[in-house]
Formats: sequence, C-alpha cells, structure tokens
Amino acid sequence: MTKQSFIKGAMILLAAGIVNRLLGFVPRIALPRIIGAEGVGLYQLAYPFLIVLLTVITGGIPLAIAKWIAEAESIGDTKRVKHIFRTAMILTISIAVVLTIGMLLFAPFIIRHILPDTRVYRAFLMMTPMLLIVGVSSVFRGYFQGKQNMIPSAVSQLAETIVRIIGSLFLAYLFLPMGLEWAAAGAMLGVVAGEIGGLLVLLWKYAREKKKAAAPSELPSHSSSQKQPPILRKLLGLSIPVTGSKLVGSLSYLLESIFTARSLAAAGIVTGIATAQYGALQGMIIPLLLLPTALTYSLAVSLVPSLSEAAARGDKALIQKRLHQSMRIALVSGAPFVVVMGLFAEPLCRLIYDHPEYSPMLQLLSLAGIFIYLQAPLQAALQALNKPGTALMNTFIGAAVKLVLIVQLASKPELGIYGAIVAISVNIVLVTILHGFSVMRSIGFRMNFLDFLKVGAAMTIMGAAAQWTMNHFVLSTEWLSMIMACLVSIIIYMLLMIWMRIIDRYDMARIPWLGVWFK
Repeated sequence: MTKQSFIKGAMILLAAGIVNRLLGFVPRIALPRIIGAEGVGLYQLAYPFLIVLLTVITGGIPLAIAKWIAEAESIGDTKRVKHIFRTAMILTISIAVVLTIGMLLFAPFIIRHILPDTRVYRAFLMMTPMLLIVGVSSVFRGYFQGKQNMIPSAVSQLAETIVRIIGSLFLAYLFLPMGLEWAAAGAMLGVVAGEIGGLLVLLWKYAREKKKAAAPSELPSHSSSQKQPPILRKLLGLSIPVTGSKLVGSLSYLLESIFTARSLAAAGIVTGIATAQYGALQGMIIPLLLLPTALTYSLAVSLVPSLSEAAARGDKALIQKRLHQSMRIALVSGAPFVVVMGLFAEPLCRLIYDHPEYSPMLQLLSLAGIFIYLQAPLQAALQALNKPGTALMNTFIGAAVKLVLIVQLASKPELGIYGAIVAISVNIVLVTILHGFSVMRSIGFRMNFLDFLKVGAAMTIMGAAAQWTMNHFVLSTEWLSMIMACLVSIIIYMLLMIWMRIIDRYDMARIPWLGVWFK
C-alpha cells in the first residue's frame, strides 16, 4: 500500500474535496430550480435526524480506527491492524442494524412529534438505508486513513458525488408530478444511490489491497498485542468521547432545525415560508460558505494519523510543526473566500441560485467564515492528542449558547431567520476560540498574532481591489466581471502573502505535482 506524507495526503484529499464541492454545487444550483426553496427545505429538514443517528454509528469509530492503525503500523504490528479493522466492522454493523430497525419502527412518531413538518415522511423513509451503508464505508475510510493512504477515500468521495448528483436530480424531477414531498424523497433516494457507489469503490480498493498483500502476509509480522489493552476497549475508549462530541453537534443541528421552525412560527411566519427560509439557509447559503472546508477537512483527516504517529514516538517538535502547517494553510486559504462571499453575496446568490433575496444571509454568515476554516484542524488536534473530552465540552458549550440564542432571537418578528443566523455565527466563533485555548493549554501551541494582522490587512486590500475591478471593468456579462474581479484580487492577495512572508517558495514546493516548479 502507498503511504503518503502529511502534506501529500492532505493535498490528495483536497483535490478530491475541491472536485466534489464543485460538483456538489450542481444539485445545489439545479435542485432549487426543480423543486423550489420549499422543496429543498423538506429535503433539508429530513437530514438533521439522519445526522444524529449517523453520528452514533460513525462519530468516533473511523477516527479511532485511523489512530490505532497508524500506531500499530508505526511498530509493524500487522496482526493488530487486521484485528482492529475486524472488531470495528462488527461493532459498526451491529449498531447500524439496531438503529435502522428502530428508525423504521418509530418513523410515524418521529414525524408527528419531533420534526417540524410532516411532509418530510417519505424523504425520511428513503434515507434509512444510509445508516448501514455509511457505517460500513466509514470503517473502510478509517482503515485506509490509518495507513496514511488517502487515495481510496478520495476516489470513493468522487464516485459518491457523481452518482448522487445524477440520482438526486433525475429522481427529484421524476417524482415531482406527485408533489413536493415526493420530489424531496426522490432527491434523498439519489443520495442513497451515491453512498452505494462510494462504498463499492472502497470495497474494490480493499479487495485489490488484500490481493497484493496475499503473498507477504504469510511472513511473520511484529506483534505487541499481548502488551496492549483489548482492541474493543481501545476503540470504545477513544470513539465514545469523540462520538459524544460530534453527537452534541449533530443533536444541536437537529434541535436547531426544530427550534428555528418553532421560533419562526412564534414570529408569525407561516410554515411554508419558514420551511423555505430554512431550506435556503441550510441548502444554499451554508454549503456556499463551507466550500473552503474541502481543504480544512483534508487537513483534519490527514492530521489525525500524522499527529498520532508523532505522539506515539514522543516527537513534540513534529506535532508543533504539523499543527502550525495546518493552521497557517487554513487561515491563508480561507480568507479570500470570506472576502468574496462578503462583497459579492448578492450576485453570487442571483447567478448560482436565482434567489438574490437570500444574499443578506450569506453576507452575515461570511463574517464567521474564517473561524469555520480554523475549527477543523484544532478539533482534529484535540482528538489526535487524546483530548476528545475537551472537544466535547467545547462543542457542548457552543451548542447550548446557540440554541438559547435561536429561541431568543429568531422568535422576534424584526429578526426572524436572521436571528438564527446570528446564533449560528456566535456558535462557530465561540467553539473555535475554545478549541484554540484548549490546544494551547495542552501542548503550548500558539499562532503568531502578527500573522493574523497580516492576513487581515491583505483581506482589506484584496476587497478594495475586487470592488474597484468590478466597478471599473464592466464586461459583457455580470458573471464575467465578477470572475475577473475575483481573479485580480486573489492574485494581489497571493502576492501580498509572499511579500509579507506568510508563505514562501518552500511552502509551495511541498505541494504535490505543482511543487516541482518551486524547488
């Protein structure tokens, strides 16, 4: 199996992530045009409950697999690697089967008493197969990531995205004559088809690896399994706190959808409009804001096995180096997106979604964007350094504050959905700051404050350049003018980053494939 370096592994996942995010915008753009914002709202309202159950199944197990396999690989204990994988697979399938049965049995009760719109029933039923499919896929991904081979995860993500796009749009269009609820169910069924496609790719990659390893597997391998605690105990020891941390987030997402709908109703907004507003927020605006997290997700996934391996060897210098690399890349790469989304929210929403009325949502949320991009590496560091309980507490505090603010603000008629957006923004900023303080206390890591000032200055100059270009170089169509303004301003931003020595040619040289031009 091919093992990649930290940067190369992150860049492989980044390449797949960028392609997936760009492809993922095809249904984001097309689906509202097919089923409208209200149909998207029904589709999105079914998701939070699914996310809660998926978190129970996959919240911490893949990360635990990646961590413990990376440690076993570092000492050449191949026998323990196989044992970890098998134990995790049995555990995951068992949990998934139990939750799937429970989800089907209690579906009518959940729809009537928990979810805010009964029309999500069919979409809810369509998504039940995902519990088992995603659970099995997550074990394979954790296995490959533990071996620091990011290619199978990247390829499976790409396959899943392509199948999901085709399936969701085709089935939503096919079911639309039967009503919005059926169209939303069709879109959800397309998501299930995508997950099946991704799983098939992982099974194929795993089968190929087993075939290649068949001959050498007969050779004796190093083993230290007698000196280590039982596999199941190790898996649960890390996965339970991590799952708890993610469960707080997913439960807060579920409660967010319920509280937002109830609060909007209290503000005098009818159910159909409230569903449409929530669908616009979760199905259009937040996905646009999360586009740069293709990079931060890639960094976080690569960071866990890399830091775990370094921690197992007691290499504190490498831990500091890897975390600093991740934070600097997240900061430098995320900042331009914040500027673009803040300045061009209205044309973006009009050109992408044909709904310019939702642009104030994007402008308001973009203020918290940079904190979103810094949060993933910090959380991954806490988990890799055996501090999942700390991450759990930070997430819980942020979720509690968010839900209280949603009830207080979104129920005010003058604020409505924007009260919920303020609450979500406060949650993002608060959790990121808490994670940062926790990492500083744990390993003494701290970012250079001057770097933040330099990036902030570069963002200001970039924004001025983008606005000036947009106003003074009007091309034949608005989207061409906006693309030119973005390109000019991003070039200026990158030159400023080099001039301020935030990045240098040695950073560029570490990028796979492109780096050869900077060596």
